[in-house]
Amino acid sequence: MALKPEPTTPFHSAQYALRVLETVTRHSGGVTEAQIARETGLPAGRLAALLLMLCREDYVERVSDGGYVAGDALALLGSGGDRGQAVRRKLQQALTSLRDSVGAAVYLSRYIDGEVRITQCADGPHTPRVNEWVDFRSAAHASAVGKCLLTQLDHDGRRDHLSRHKTARLTSRTITSEKVLFRKLDAQPATVPVLDLQEYAVGTVCAAVPITAGLSVGCLALSLPLAHAHRLRHAAATLNRRAAPLLLSMAL
Repeated sequence: MALKPEPTTPFHSAQYALRVLETVTRHSGGVTEAQIARETGLPAGRLAALLLMLCREDYVERVSDGGYVAGDALALLGSGGDRGQAVRRKLQQALTSLRDSVGAAVYLSRYIDGEVRITQCADGPHTPRVNEWVDFRSAAHASAVGKCLLTQLDHDGRRDHLSRHKTARLTSRTITSEKVLFRKLDAQPATVPVLDLQEYAVGTVCAAVPITAGLSVGCLALSLPLAHAHRLRHAAATLNRRAAPLLLSMAL
């Protein structure tokens, strides 16, 4: 499986955040924002936003003299214990926070061994998850999650997937033409959320953004009932802005 080379906005934010964390961890006694700026070369506005996000996620902590030190979350993810369990817990916390922010069920998905997998989800009584009436593994051509993952594969990777999972019509809006689907995937801007407007299920709209880390193809997604479709684009924009912390947890 080959990946397309375009990085996304969350990818860039996570890369910048990693540079900040590297600087903070080099200065075990604490480091000022000015020193971080000098060592990372990041402009003041971008650095300030990154530090706010890193403090919110407990990756760094601001101490009494105004400097920054490594936070509890960074120490936990870097410990010698069960790192996989710690990462999963951190991702679930981030998904729950995001669910509450956007007022929608949110999902973390990966493309693993040629299949679409929903690896984690945060939903609730007022933010129900989408009814998986057709296995997501068979519906990549119709769901926001699946289309977002397919955008990150090259042409051969997509052809391989669709040779195993045909483009069946799930609703009247489902794209069943492979040629049309590929054209839409190629035209999808890397930094714009992928939308599903009742293509997978009648009465549901969804959005997804890529969170690729290295060779791991993934995405962050949300779903809303059709009655809340007017909130979709704003919620999708929030999803895109908030994807970086999850990608960072995966990259550490």
